Amino acid sequence: MEVNKIIRITTVPISIEKLLENQPRFFSQFYKVILVSSQKEKLVEIGKNQGVSIFYLPLSRRITPLRDLIATFKLYRFLMKEKPAIVHTHTPKAGIVGMLASFLARVPIRMHTVAGLPLMEARGLKRLLLNHIEAITYFFATNVYPNSFGLSKFILEQNFCDQKKIKVLCNGSSNGINTDYFNPKDVSVKNKNKIKNNLGILNKDFVYSFIGRLVGDKGINELVIAFKKINNKHNNSKLLLVGDIENDLDPLKKETINEINLNSNIILAGYQKDIRPFLAITHCFVFPSYREGFPNVILQAGAMNVPCIVSNINGCNEIIKNLINGLIIQEKNIEDLEKSMLTLYEDDRLRLKLAKKSRSIIIENYQQEKIWEALKNEYKSLENV
Repeated sequence: MEVNKIIRITTVPISIEKLLENQPRFFSQFYKVILVSSQKEKLVEIGKNQGVSIFYLPLSRRITPLRDLIATFKLYRFLMKEKPAIVHTHTPKAGIVGMLASFLARVPIRMHTVAGLPLMEARGLKRLLLNHIEAITYFFATNVYPNSFGLSKFILEQNFCDQKKIKVLCNGSSNGINTDYFNPKDVSVKNKNKIKNNLGILNKDFVYSFIGRLVGDKGINELVIAFKKINNKHNNSKLLLVGDIENDLDPLKKETINEINLNSNIILAGYQKDIRPFLAITHCFVFPSYREGFPNVILQAGAMNVPCIVSNINGCNEIIKNLINGLIIQEKNIEDLEKSMLTLYEDDRLRLKLAKKSRSIIIENYQQEKIWEALKNEYKSLENV
């Protein structure tokens, strides 16, 4: 019996690797899965790892109308040849290109997952352009899946989409989390001590950490300022930044980069494939982002029993409940951020109380298998319409 084809499209393959980790392998049990993305070498590696087919498509995260039209035409020809039952896109550029091409190719089920909107921080003509692109993407889609309830509300408020097309699966999240993998018991004391020694962290030190892209709209400028103030009061505090500084789309301020480079208590660990040891030595995870869909890293920190400080934005304020498993702050507010960071430094009882609830809340609401089963059921139900 011939199985139906599903084509999953992202702008860059790291989105498949990180945001949809192991989903392609799971769905290959039920469908012929084809991954479409840019960066051919990385895409080939992911395809082999997941045991699925790939199709290289030159996409860019920037606004590049001519390149995007060429990519749309290439994808259209590929879809006409493959005739998939479902095209499922993720990330804004893959969304507009993928939904338009699949509409033209008359793919019956055209699904787009929304996991954060860059337009939220855009202004002027750029905001107007991005608004139109988003609305066009949803017009060509048959089904739209915001990965948080806050994002769903925002889309409807902006009149981007008809409410009949929109659905949030489970409690949100594009992929859920493997809580067996993200388990604090699996990081030994020996491994934690090794990481501390490598980073120059002492047992008496209090570790704040951030994991992700080091860019402006993740709140890194504010985080560095707030940490500097705390560090002046408590010189045994450390700020651990796990991720790469990106100078492309949303660079950090020069003074922020200077402080990172010159402050010996700010530790730049770079990109890490396995973040569990870094979370295992963290006392408080700080995520002062301006905009999100449904951030996986907060699920990961919570599963590792780490209390989180997060911005009061969609996704973040759905995972974290204030004074239950973390603290919620006003975005872009340095004073509020500093106050909350200081609170968890000085109030051990509160910090340990938040930590105690962190893992159980993630297990109850965001187990990976539940998200995958919900998406599989969604595919099957749409095929049967």
